[in-house]
Amino acid sequence: MQEQLQHRLDELKNEFEKGQARLRELQQQEAQLHETLLRLSGAIQVLTEMLEKESSDAENQD
Repeated sequence: MQEQLQHRLDELKNEFEKGQARLRELQQQEAQLHETLLRLSGAIQVLTEMLEKESSDAENQD
């Protein structure tokens, strides 16, 4: 009985370690995605401002 319990405990510890490793991977992916989204947001803002300025300049020339 004790051997079975020890075996099950070892299995659970192994699964727990795998879960922790996967969680770290997912957290790293989340951080990378967040960084990408921030860059995209900045690029969107810059292009939006450029288009608005170009539109405003075109209106002022008319």
